[in-house]
Amino acid sequence: MEYSIDKNRLQEFGSLEFVARQVVEGFITGLHKSPFHGFSVEFAEHRLYNTGESIKHIDWKLFGRTDKLFVKRYEEETNLRCQIIIDNSSSMYFPRKEKLSIENPNKIIFSIYAAAALMGLLKKQRDAVGISLFSDNVDLHTRARSTSAHINYLYAELEKLIKPIGEDVYKKTFAADSLHEISDNIHKRSLVIIFSDMFESNAKTEDLFSALQHLRHNKHEVILFHVVDKSKEIDFDFDNRPYKFIDMESGQELKIHPHEVRERYIKSVKSFKKELELRCGQYRIDFVEADINKGFRQILLPYLLKREKLY
Repeated sequence: MEYSIDKNRLQEFGSLEFVARQVVEGFITGLHKSPFHGFSVEFAEHRLYNTGESIKHIDWKLFGRTDKLFVKRYEEETNLRCQIIIDNSSSMYFPRKEKLSIENPNKIIFSIYAAAALMGLLKKQRDAVGISLFSDNVDLHTRARSTSAHINYLYAELEKLIKPIGEDVYKKTFAADSLHEISDNIHKRSLVIIFSDMFESNAKTEDLFSALQHLRHNKHEVILFHVVDKSKEIDFDFDNRPYKFIDMESGQELKIHPHEVRERYIKSVKSFKKELELRCGQYRIDFVEADINKGFRQILLPYLLKREKLY
């Protein structure tokens, strides 16, 4: 069964009516006043010259090769470029649910709608946005553009993710390698927004932190939305009965009684989260815990309003 983005609900979140008035002048304008500032245009494509129009943008080199008059069309780039990075590994499809929706999301659904909401706000301001998807590899990386056709393409790519992952498909998280690769491929200074649970399959924790630092080293502003199901993944809130836990990235199974491991599990997870927050603070990366059970207003609105005050 496949899903598509609920455009009626996305109209509410995608245009971000709940932040537009308060934040457009603050959050986005604030970023525009930052070192991202500087209006420019980039070449987009050629079109045939129409008799009588200005010859200012005629491509004379192309005329010399083709003996035809073509005009250069440009894509306006306003004051901000944003690269949205989404973790598409199997762990992001937790928890498994029979019916997924914007009101009843798993981590990937939450991330997709949050990303789509931000894209709506960026489009409203004619800012450029690109998307990167990663799991065990970088699955997709687009440059940041502001055209309607490009935004529609990004929505279509997001919709491909809104479907249950197959029981026999295990996509591991190689976040460290992927973030290094993505960082190398963002060629202009950008606002980088990451949606990930930051579960890493093979790298040492230090490698993961090094990848985050790489983004800052390249002069990007970075926001990390740490996407979690807090009740299950952080608080380990399970009934007092035996469970069979299945690793969504390897398929390994473990039969345990939650109360036997709860204390150690919580200690380990909170230690990692604390270290992640600490490193983000050191690297001047904004860390935001995004609990999928709290909805979008509780996560995005307070955060964006906070950003408004920073500029």
